[in-house]
Amino acid sequence: MSIKSAISALGFILLINISAVAVTPSQVKFGDIANDTTEITKILIENYNREGHKPGELMVKLGENFIDVPYEAGTLDGIPEELTVNLQGMDCMSFVENVMALAITLNERRSSWIDFVYNLENIRYRNGNLNGYSSRLHYFSDWVVDNSHRGHIADVTARIANPSYQVKTLEFMTANRDKYPALSDSIEFEKIKDAQVGYRSHRYPYIKSTNVESAGIQPGDIIAVTTKIPGLDVSHVGIAVKVKGKIHLLHASSKEGKVCVSSLPLTEYLRRNRNATGIRVIRLTE
Repeated sequence: MSIKSAISALGFILLINISAVAVTPSQVKFGDIANDTTEITKILIENYNREGHKPGELMVKLGENFIDVPYEAGTLDGIPEELTVNLQGMDCMSFVENVMALAITLNERRSSWIDFVYNLENIRYRNGNLNGYSSRLHYFSDWVVDNSHRGHIADVTARIANPSYQVKTLEFMTANRDKYPALSDSIEFEKIKDAQVGYRSHRYPYIKSTNVESAGIQPGDIIAVTTKIPGLDVSHVGIAVKVKGKIHLLHASSKEGKVCVSSLPLTEYLRRNRNATGIRVIRLTE
């Protein structure tokens, strides 16, 4: 068989396998289909026998696979909405979702990239199903509510520290319509407005920046940086790691231009972010 024929055959097999997940083949967009599927399978196989590892430990181990992967803004943007699988470039949220989808796949005792694709869709979209741009869980609070309801995660913010509470109306997207190309479509705009209705005067716990150091953060926790920005709840996400006894962020950093461990401890990182009010702490369930 020629190389060209082999590639064509591989593409045909991949499309058949993708049809096993909830989305259709036309709704899956790979950064690089051959490299991405190979890398996903490799990571899953290498970590398959990590029995006894807590979800947090697994999140750290899996996240470290992506250190030095380039930061790429807007990796999920595109019209029409597709399930983006891209290990070649990530923003902060796609990095966390990729790691979480790998962890869930391994917790299910599965080692196929097809299962990873299924879990990624399940995490990223409302009720676990891609149904257009408005079905994506754009606001972190919406993402937490939906994924908590389906048992993937728990918001442990109020359990690990003496929390404060923030009340915000989440409307950043519709108030800044020009920043989101998909919202030029009036139907999608109205659907996002409808999704925001449930988050008027939304109350959620957070740990003030000054209290973060004493909080019971564990390696592998998802750290969401809460913000002063009007209409927005969270401005950045990453995974907690411990360096010399201090909590740092493993994250896709726009400043560093890649996935990395922050050079500063989390408390100092927050202190230098003038828009940050504190953090929310989310933990993958066992």
